[in-house]
Amino acid sequence: MKKKATVKISKIIMFLVAFLFVAAIIKLSYIVLSNEVDGINLQTMAESITTVERPLLASRGGIFDVNGEKLATTVNSYNVIAYLDSSRTTDSDNPRHVVDKETTAEALAPLLGMTKERILELLNKDLYQTQLGPGGNDITEVLKNAIESLELPGIGFESNSKKRYYSNSSFASYIIGYAKKNEEGKLVGELGIEGYFDDVLSGTDGYTKYLKYTSSNYQIPNTPEDTFEAIDGSDIYLTIDFDIQKLAENAVSTMASEYNTEWAIFTVMDASTGAIVASATSPNFDPNDTNTITSYMNPLVSYQYEPGSVMKIFSFAAAIEEGLYDGDEIYTSGSIQVDSETIVNDAEKGGWGDISFDTGFANSSNVAATILAFRMLDNADKKLPDYYSELGFGQKTGIELSNEVTGDIGIVYKSELSNASFGQGISVTPIQMLQALSSMTNDGNIIKPYIVDKIVDSEGNVTYEGKREVVNNVYSTSTIEEMYELMHKVVYEGTGKAYGDSSNVSLMGKTGTAQIASSTGGYMTGEYDTIRSFAGIFPEDNPEYIVYVAARHFEGTSTNFAHINTSAINEIAKYAKLTEEKNESDLSKVYNVTNYLSKDINNITSILASTPISIITIGNGKYIINQYPLNGGIVLEGGKLFLVTNSNDINMPNIIGWSLNEVKTYCDLVGINLEYSGYGYVTSQSIAEGTLIDNTMTLTVQLE
Repeated sequence: MKKKATVKISKIIMFLVAFLFVAAIIKLSYIVLSNEVDGINLQTMAESITTVERPLLASRGGIFDVNGEKLATTVNSYNVIAYLDSSRTTDSDNPRHVVDKETTAEALAPLLGMTKERILELLNKDLYQTQLGPGGNDITEVLKNAIESLELPGIGFESNSKKRYYSNSSFASYIIGYAKKNEEGKLVGELGIEGYFDDVLSGTDGYTKYLKYTSSNYQIPNTPEDTFEAIDGSDIYLTIDFDIQKLAENAVSTMASEYNTEWAIFTVMDASTGAIVASATSPNFDPNDTNTITSYMNPLVSYQYEPGSVMKIFSFAAAIEEGLYDGDEIYTSGSIQVDSETIVNDAEKGGWGDISFDTGFANSSNVAATILAFRMLDNADKKLPDYYSELGFGQKTGIELSNEVTGDIGIVYKSELSNASFGQGISVTPIQMLQALSSMTNDGNIIKPYIVDKIVDSEGNVTYEGKREVVNNVYSTSTIEEMYELMHKVVYEGTGKAYGDSSNVSLMGKTGTAQIASSTGGYMTGEYDTIRSFAGIFPEDNPEYIVYVAARHFEGTSTNFAHINTSAINEIAKYAKLTEEKNESDLSKVYNVTNYLSKDINNITSILASTPISIITIGNGKYIINQYPLNGGIVLEGGKLFLVTNSNDINMPNIIGWSLNEVKTYCDLVGINLEYSGYGYVTSQSIAEGTLIDNTMTLTVQLE
C-alpha cells in the first residue's frame, strides 16, 4: 500500500502571501478613502471624462425636373471678403490684397447687387479685411464661382453654412415648396414636394460617440468609438418639364401683369399617363426668400371654386352614356323654369331660339345642360351626382402634394342639380378637373395624376417610380367619340372659336365662365367678378396633353384670355414637335444647351457661331453670369439663346420680328417692364436700338 504524498507549505511563503493580501487591502482602502493614486485624484479624473456624441449630418437630397434640371439643391453659402492690408502680399507678381479698388468695385457691383460707390466705400476702410455686405453675405456656390472667375486680387470667401438654393427663383414654387433651418439648424421642408417628402429628402443623420476629457476637444487615445454613418437624403425627379413649365409661367405672368387677375393657374398633364408636366400659378413666391409668400395654399390642390361651364363636358357625357342624348334633337334655348322660384337662363340673353343639343353644347347652353340633368333624374339608373363622384369630384386625388382639399358636390334640390350641370353651386379643385378630363383621353378611364417621376437614393438606386394608374372607368368608347366631336365644335364653331382661330395645333376643349359666390349670399355682380377657365386637349387625333387654365377676376375679354392660352399652347406644341410630323431630320433642328455660367463670353460665342441658333448677348462684360435656356434645355433651329454678362451697361437690341415669349424672356433677364399690344411678332419697339437700359424703363412693343 502506497503512502500518500504530503506537501508542506513553507511558513515563509504563507507569511508573504498573507502580507501581500493585507497590503492590497490596505492599498485598496487607501484608494477608496483618499480617491488618490500616485498623486492623481481618481474622482477628479473620473469627473473630467465625458462621453461626447458628435452628429454626422446627412445631406438633403435634390429636386430635379424630369430631364435632370436642378430645381432645388443644398449648397454651401459664403461671405465675400476683401483683404485690404498690403502686408498680406509677399510677392508683387501674385498680390493677395485688393490692388485696384476702382476696377474691383466695378466688376463686383452687378454680381453683388450693390452700387460701385458702396463697394468702394467698403474697400477704402482702414482695416486688414472687410466683409462686402449685404450683397456679399450668404451667397451661393454659383455666384462664388462667377466671382472667382474674375480673378480679382484680394477677394476671398469664408464658408458660412449649408442653405437650400432654388436656382430658378419663383419657378414652380408651389410645386417645389421650400426648406428652411429650424432652431437646431437642420433644414426642414415646408409646402410642396419639400414638405410632402421631407423625410425622404432629409435622409438619416448619423453620430460618433467617444470619450474625451472635458478640458480637451479630442478623443482620449485608445478608447472605443461608436459610429453610425449618416445616410444622405434621396433625390426626387419630378414629372415637370422645365421648358413647358416656363411657357406656363409666362402665361400666368401675362394674366397678372396685363389683366390684373387675383389668381391664375395654368397646368399641363400628359394625356395618357397622368403625369403633371407643368403647373404655374400667379401669385407665386421666391423660395429663396420666404418673406415673399402671401399664401400657403397651393392653387393646384388647395383652391376650391365653382368651375362653370367646363363641367358640361361631364354632364353631357353622362347623358350620352345613359342613352338619353340625341345631338340633333331640337330644344328651345334662352331660359327654363326649374322650380316655383328658380329660372335658369343661358348666357346669351334670350338664347339662340330653337337649336339642337349639339349646337347647345358648342354655345355653352345652361338650358340644354339642365334639360339633360333632369332627364337623367327621371330616366337613368345613374344620376348626374353619381357620375361626378365616379369622376373623382368631392374626393382627394391622392397626388403627392400637401394640403389637398376635397371640394364639394353636395346636391339635394332640383335647383342645385340644375346649377351643378353647368358648374355652379358645386366646388372643385384644378387637380380634380385634370383627373376627370383624363377620361376623355383614355377611352373613358380615369387616370390618377402624379407629379413624382422617380426617387433615387444616395446609392443611386431607384426606390420609387411614378406610373400610370387607372382609378375607374366611367364612359364607353362611343361616348368619348361623341364628346370629341362636341369639343371640336366648341373650338372651331362655338364659344372657343378664338382658340381655333389662333391655334397652330389641332385642339378641342371647352370654355367656362363661372360667377363668384358672394360672402353675403348669392353671386358677385361686378363686370370681372368671374372665374374664366379653359380645358383643352391636343392634338385632336392623338392627344398628348391636357391643359387646364383658370383665372379669377381677369380684367379682359374672353378673346384676350383665349389668345394668352393659345399662345402658350402653340409654344408647347412647337416644343413637343406636335405641329409637324416627327422624323429623323427634326433632330438636326434642335440645339441642346449646356452650362455656360462663369465662362468667357468671347470663347462661348465663338464656339456657338456654327450652330443654327441666334446668340443674344446681354451686356458687354467678360464673363457669363446667367443664361436662358438653362443647362439641359433646348433651342430650336432659328431660336434664341440669351447670355447675360457681368456688366451693368446693357444696350437695347433690335427686337423687330421677335416673338412675345422671346421679348418676355429678355425683359425678365435685364429687369425692365414690358407692355405690349396685339399678338404674333414684334413690329415696333419703344426703346430704340443701342439705348443704354436701366431698370426704371418700360419697353412697349406692338405685335402682329
